[in-house]
Amino acid sequence: MEDETPNKPFIIAIDGFSSCGKSTLAKQIAKELDYIFVDTGAMYRATALFFIRSEVNLNDVSQINDALEAMTISFKNIDGNNVTFLNGENVESEIRSLEVSGMVSEVAAIPAVRRKMVALQRNMTDADGVVMDGRDIGTVVFPDADVKFFVTADPLIRAQRRYNEMVAKEEHPDIQEIISNLAHRDHIDSTRDDSPLRQAEDAILLDNTTLTKDEQFELALSFIRQKMDVIP
Repeated sequence: MEDETPNKPFIIAIDGFSSCGKSTLAKQIAKELDYIFVDTGAMYRATALFFIRSEVNLNDVSQINDALEAMTISFKNIDGNNVTFLNGENVESEIRSLEVSGMVSEVAAIPAVRRKMVALQRNMTDADGVVMDGRDIGTVVFPDADVKFFVTADPLIRAQRRYNEMVAKEEHPDIQEIISNLAHRDHIDSTRDDSPLRQAEDAILLDNTTLTKDEQFELALSFIRQKMDVIP
């Protein structure tokens, strides 16, 4: 394949609801363009895990600030996979648990947490281009991103996909619990005071309810190529 990356490195922002495949899409795009991928959702999940382990009271500002000071989050590429490390520990599997999923939106709604994460995220870009997915990448973290996507899908389809992922990992999820968890997270993400989930005015809407992962990738890539003014 000929080099189709632009002379100017792009920042590509992907926002959207939980379990819409944002990270999968971001990884596909980053691999295709040889860009850096930053999983911001994993950062909030790692924070939630640290708060759970540290028994942080989410209403205690002092405890929250102390925890944030004591916490480090980093990513490493291991066998081609982006792996999340919390204070030097590989927590990639643990941050995907339902316990963390049930708390991550509350943690992400805390202003001090968001300020910490946004600062870290802005420091993760470099001259090679970056693809970043989350809830407020195109609206807050990088409002001037070169390309913005907002990903959505039918809630029941999202729940089924999440269920299938967990079953594939030999877990034993309850589909109703997953549906409730997604509805809970959607509500908190969309109604929080600090950086609520919303579609940026200049974001491209991707509804993948009836799309496969590859179909969504090709559609997104076509928009990016148009922006780059490169003919596939």
